[in-house]
Amino acid sequence: MQVTIIGSGYVGLVSGTCFADFGHEVVCVDKDSAKIEALNAGKIPIYEPGLDDLVATNVAAGRLSFTTELADAVASADAVFIAVGTPSRRGDGHADLSYVHAAAEEIAQSLSGYTIIVTKSTVPVGTGDEVERIVRDVAPQADFDVVSNPEFLREGAAIEDFKRPDRIVVGTTSERAQEVMAQLYRPLYLNRSPLLFTARRTAELIKYAANAFLAVKITFINEIADLCEQVGANVQDVARGIGLDNRIGSKFLHAGPGYGGSCFPKDTLALLKTAQDHDSPVRIVEATVAVNDNRKRAMGRKVISAMGGNARGKTVAVLGLTFKPNTDDMREAPSIAIVQTLQDAGARVRAYDPVGMDQARRVIENVDYAESAYGAIEGADAVVIVTEWDAFRALDLKRVKSLLKSPVFVDLRNIYPVDEVTRAGLEYTSIGRS
Repeated sequence: MQVTIIGSGYVGLVSGTCFADFGHEVVCVDKDSAKIEALNAGKIPIYEPGLDDLVATNVAAGRLSFTTELADAVASADAVFIAVGTPSRRGDGHADLSYVHAAAEEIAQSLSGYTIIVTKSTVPVGTGDEVERIVRDVAPQADFDVVSNPEFLREGAAIEDFKRPDRIVVGTTSERAQEVMAQLYRPLYLNRSPLLFTARRTAELIKYAANAFLAVKITFINEIADLCEQVGANVQDVARGIGLDNRIGSKFLHAGPGYGGSCFPKDTLALLKTAQDHDSPVRIVEATVAVNDNRKRAMGRKVISAMGGNARGKTVAVLGLTFKPNTDDMREAPSIAIVQTLQDAGARVRAYDPVGMDQARRVIENVDYAESAYGAIEGADAVVIVTEWDAFRALDLKRVKSLLKSPVFVDLRNIYPVDEVTRAGLEYTSIGRS
């Protein structure tokens, strides 16, 4: 099938590349000429394990191409996916749909024959209705359907998530559109990945509801971790004990410094605004957003407390800056608030991240960036693990002890056993464990 992807960012590039790998002919379109030029030169603008090889393979096979010219790409397409950004709108927190609406208008001007227009971007309930209205206004005679097909890709595991999904959600009541979408995802359906057809508004809400539920789960275990510290319990054992209940499950029950990234903060806020607009508040999500926002600075204060309550003039080594491992994404990363809290208390920050330091430089100021984990630790008064990169899971703790000026080791991801760290002579602080 002929597939056009509007937007060559994270979702668009991964989705387009994977569709091409299924055997479809895919054109990825983006207005950013520098990005398209880089992609045509084999340079991938995002960090995602395995994506560079997959892009190269499908470009070489002639199934994947990149262009700034939308009109021709749309005219020849059986399906056009809108995968542009929907950031939080400044001032009110609503999802900014200006890019989606602009894409819909441009698509309408180039439609030829029956085409399905698919919103892959995360959009509030009712966006598909507005996209349909825009296209009808511009091209009243066009033959098309608008479909919602939300993405459920985890950064760092996006290719695996696309090719082996828990489910594929398709929002449309059109039988013609359902047939096209079934053909697009046929390779996955043959592998028994559930293909769930719903009404369009239902599909739009599924994405927000799923992300909000996961955010609630993360925030819940973080608050239980705080309680564990007060009562002398172990949050990892608590998480395992409740996670073994099949009704709960073990995923997203890892205590830490709070969630970040491109999805959970933005999507929970957009869901709140939608609920408020429809006089149907989601108070659990409201509490989740507030608790998570407060937690990030609280983790900075936790580091200061581990240093005896005084960070002024001291150096803190921060290991890990991205919001999670296996990505260079710094959006809403806990490290931003943690570093700011340390700096507000008078500390100097020296940081290291295996992949994310170029992105971090754009959002965190007055930080010394080291070339290695041990380079960051040398001469520091404390070390804090913020992101659980594999490179930090097997540090030589005796070497860490010898490099530190003071033996303060703060593990905000609980990646080390308590006794292992204390045996090395380090003063260990973790999350939800005595």
